[in-house]
Amino acid sequence: MNESASSTPTCGGQRAPASPLAPTPEQRDGPAPLAHFAQMIDHCLDYATAAKAQGHPVVGIMCEYTPREVLLAAGAVPVCLCGGSAATIPAAEQSLPTNLCPLIKSTFGYHVQRSNPFLELADLVVAETTCDGKKKMFELMGLNRPMWILELPHKADTPAALDAWTAEVKKFAAHVEARFGVTLTVEKLRAAIQRMNRERDLRRRLAGLLARDPPPLTGRELLQFSSLISGMEADLVQYERAWRWYSARRGPPAAARAKPVRLLLTGVPTVHGAERVVEIIEASGAVVVCTENCTGLKPLLEDVDPQAADPLAAIARKYEHLPCSIRTVNRRRLETLRTLATAFQPQGVIELVWQGCLTYEVEAVTVQRFVETELKLPYLKLTTDYSPAEAERLRLRVEALVETVRRRWPAGGGGR
Repeated sequence: MNESASSTPTCGGQRAPASPLAPTPEQRDGPAPLAHFAQMIDHCLDYATAAKAQGHPVVGIMCEYTPREVLLAAGAVPVCLCGGSAATIPAAEQSLPTNLCPLIKSTFGYHVQRSNPFLELADLVVAETTCDGKKKMFELMGLNRPMWILELPHKADTPAALDAWTAEVKKFAAHVEARFGVTLTVEKLRAAIQRMNRERDLRRRLAGLLARDPPPLTGRELLQFSSLISGMEADLVQYERAWRWYSARRGPPAAARAKPVRLLLTGVPTVHGAERVVEIIEASGAVVVCTENCTGLKPLLEDVDPQAADPLAAIARKYEHLPCSIRTVNRRRLETLRTLATAFQPQGVIELVWQGCLTYEVEAVTVQRFVETELKLPYLKLTTDYSPAEAERLRLRVEALVETVRRRWPAGGGGR
């Protein structure tokens, strides 16, 4: 697979027309770096629809453990299906427990209602054995959708776990080859690795701007610089433009106070449509200078070796290192928090847990102890769902943390 989306081959081996998949002049040269991503859903839908019309399979993915490089090397379009809408949850609760994680229910609600156009386009859904709620939801979804399950070893950082996961990634690659009638050559895999490494590098650099004091953008703005589809050339162009634009920006972002409290956000992913907690935090006199979770820096911190003799083994190694709370013992997450706290110098840590997410709820005990005793920072855990009725309760608790930080560092110092 070539580096440029404009020359992506169709399944028949012919070159696809450049116009539907390449960035438009407006996307390349538009005046504001947020303008492109403000229309992210539309851009992604246009891209996926055009790609499918040209013979490229669309593959729905549910988790950061799904290796995008395998799908890109197959000429497929990997698109995230995680639900962030409260509106689809009632439909899901006709089959799923009401006390289940809202992300799972929202995702399944889209399936029940057939209201996610990306899911309806999908030629395959790739699921994974992370939490029990997702596993059982996938069983129901798989009754009438083509699905492949990635079996993730839960014991972390052992040779046996890496061997098992490498074998799982290779089985997945073989299934992709058979299902879509493609051959994943070393050259195609390396090209896909380079594309995803480029995306990770650009997003890391953009996130790194928040290490400044004051930061040139807010954490909520940074969240907007993400896409449902991995490896889109138009997005890569915009990441580069945004990094240059914000790199040249001086002073605090307009949405932040002159000296906002610097906070690190950890815990569950804040998927598209479920960013409300970040908005509440930043409306309370703080800025989220670092987001450690799966929609933040966690999946971006490590690249894949593009010259590895066995590309699939190199891909497996990178993804196996992700420190999800379902892994045990999850020491790598604490190491990641330590590294990010050093780089971004937060004055406090907020842990977000979606209601019903038991692994993050339990692991929060370890994280709190680590933050308070080793990082010596104030810590707050917020357990909530997608309901807007929670907003006032969350606001009061966040404001209390912000005031705690301000009393601790009245001159705005700490960490700096």
